[in-house]
Amino acid sequence: MDFTTYRREKYDAFMGLAPKHLPHWEHWSNPDAETWITGIDAYAHPKKCRERLLEMYPRLDLPVPKDDAPITRPTGDDTCHGTVRWGTGQTGTFIHGEQIFKTAEDVFNFSPLEHADMTDWGFVVEHSDFTSVESIEKHYEQAFPKPWGEPEPFSTRGVGFYNTTFMWPMLTFGWELFLECCLDERFERVMDEFAEINRRVFSVFAKLPVKFVTCHDDIVTTRGPVCSPEWMHKYVFPRYEEYWGMLKAAGKRVIFMADGCMDQYADDVFACGASGIISEPYTDYKTIAKNHKDCFLAGEGDNRILKRNNPDEISDMVDRMVETSKLTGGYVMCIGNHIPWDIPGEAIKLYLDLAEERAVRT
Repeated sequence: MDFTTYRREKYDAFMGLAPKHLPHWEHWSNPDAETWITGIDAYAHPKKCRERLLEMYPRLDLPVPKDDAPITRPTGDDTCHGTVRWGTGQTGTFIHGEQIFKTAEDVFNFSPLEHADMTDWGFVVEHSDFTSVESIEKHYEQAFPKPWGEPEPFSTRGVGFYNTTFMWPMLTFGWELFLECCLDERFERVMDEFAEINRRVFSVFAKLPVKFVTCHDDIVTTRGPVCSPEWMHKYVFPRYEEYWGMLKAAGKRVIFMADGCMDQYADDVFACGASGIISEPYTDYKTIAKNHKDCFLAGEGDNRILKRNNPDEISDMVDRMVETSKLTGGYVMCIGNHIPWDIPGEAIKLYLDLAEERAVRT
């Protein structure tokens, strides 16, 4: 099989078409394991190491570095700036808008539309110029040069947006101010203005030469919802339905991404127009698969099991994932809570080997 065949498997899974062999969508952040698996130093030869990894496990379909320039080895946690090690570097901080927004009145007086050029606002993640559809198009031309036409057949190349709705106030104001202000009627105008920014974004996505759009919003934690169903049905779900309706009309499919346990809001997300969910192992994937025919699902695998490096546990985990795949044609192998730098290479290799052997529809 060549890479075209493997990528067709991935496309069929994204479409819920039940490919014979299950592909992967892995959150891969572990160069040390890559070194252990391939025998090639991922810091000294990142391109060569990744190419070897994909020769061994082509269904991973991970990006390959553009060149083989060495990468600086991380030195550990940067406690001074509130970050921790991640992959070949450090995470961002968990400090968002607290340095700008000090009080509830600061929140209620803020106009997202008056500050729509967020190019220098790194703490909101999606820090770009949102002042017009044209400025947004210019931003995405970097990855998708015009003229824009139809996506390539069977391509899973997509586009994603981190701040689908919920993340805008959380990242802009920080957790404490967001939760302090979100029930006040004055918050409605702020959310309406964020929604107008996203209308511009999703109108551009509807034109891009992609089939799939990944929409991220951490509307849940590991224990479930952050905000009540009433709040979500006022501020969040109607916007999802609007944005995703724009994408659906353009022939695109939405994959919804959220960390945590999606059990309570999975049905709402599908009702708004998503074709699938990628989340974390706290979610009950089998119930979702039973309730939504041939939906896309990813994230059932658990890095806590990999970290313990117990072969029997890893084997049982893979078997449970394969059982879930029998319930939906859109199942993808995925360690939902990521494969970070401290997961043993032996455990990851066993997971990949067992998936190659067992993640097959008979």
